[in-house]
Amino acid sequence: MTSTDYYAVIMAGGSGTRFWPASRKARPKQFLPIGSEVPMITATCQRLDGLIPLERILVVTSGDLAAQVLECLPDLPKENVLVEPVGRNTAPCVALAALEIERRSPDSVHVVLPADHVIQPKSEFQASLRAAAAEAQRAERLVTLGVQPTFPATGYGYIQSGAKVAEHGEFHAHQVESFEEKPLQQRAEQFLASGDYFWNAGIFVWKTSTVLAALAKFAPGILTPLQQAGRATGLEEIYPKLPATPVDIAVMEQADNRSVIPISYRWDDVGSWTSLPEVCPPDENGNCVTGGTTALLEDSSGNIVFGEGDTLTALIGVQDLVIVRSGDAVLVCPRDRAQEVKRVVERLGIEGAQFL
Repeated sequence: MTSTDYYAVIMAGGSGTRFWPASRKARPKQFLPIGSEVPMITATCQRLDGLIPLERILVVTSGDLAAQVLECLPDLPKENVLVEPVGRNTAPCVALAALEIERRSPDSVHVVLPADHVIQPKSEFQASLRAAAAEAQRAERLVTLGVQPTFPATGYGYIQSGAKVAEHGEFHAHQVESFEEKPLQQRAEQFLASGDYFWNAGIFVWKTSTVLAALAKFAPGILTPLQQAGRATGLEEIYPKLPATPVDIAVMEQADNRSVIPISYRWDDVGSWTSLPEVCPPDENGNCVTGGTTALLEDSSGNIVFGEGDTLTALIGVQDLVIVRSGDAVLVCPRDRAQEVKRVVERLGIEGAQFL
């Protein structure tokens, strides 16, 4: 596999509401410096450097975020930003990008990945993509990466692996037996104990022709209208009518030519504020400070602090809080209630949309 026939699709249209107030409609999570000093979408693109050149990286996003994509990726060709008229989940996004890649290079292989994950080290990540590309070409396989679980997570989807079907260097490819979304605690514990289940990383590798054939078979209601519309003409009318379906459900759960490649390197989807200590090491008192703010901490421990720009955040005698200052809004809550930020976002949709 060489860079001349290898493309990447970065999905960057999400809203990231669980990171409110830093993540908002005008600047969602993928444009924040989480887990590194650069925006997450920039880090995602840098992670592909040396494997896939910028001219073969496509970014799918919404019209109101296209300018920010180019700000974060100034060397990305403008024609590589594919604009969705409206968000319709990942299956239409995948189909739109696959059709564009087919137009440019019908014999290509491409990787599809979210813009807002933290993955390290880069070398192992790229090695797993090379293995996945080899598996995708071996027998027209739809390949996904499965993260070795470290605890019985109930917020992730799981992939059940079956028999080993191939080896690609240090990586083994297994038949996918099933997918399961966000299991209850007891079932997640069973998955962890079995050793046959992996977290679904939401990263896919396939031949362009293979995924288009799968979409034609399992999701013609998505692919056919897009084929008829072309890249630009008619998208505004057609796109809002497409089924809002994840590619996992539209294709992966129905296909039988699917493989999973287990990975054990560092992966984190950084799903909420309480995930930050996993990607931003805390100090000796367990305080995690990020975003650019300077923190003055007195008799305080276990806090997560995010502040942007040239600001100072001072804490005295508090423990286990999430404190976020961004623009015209401040969030303060106990760490164990950080997931409830969605309740604030829901209320603001009714009572204060200007803060979203």
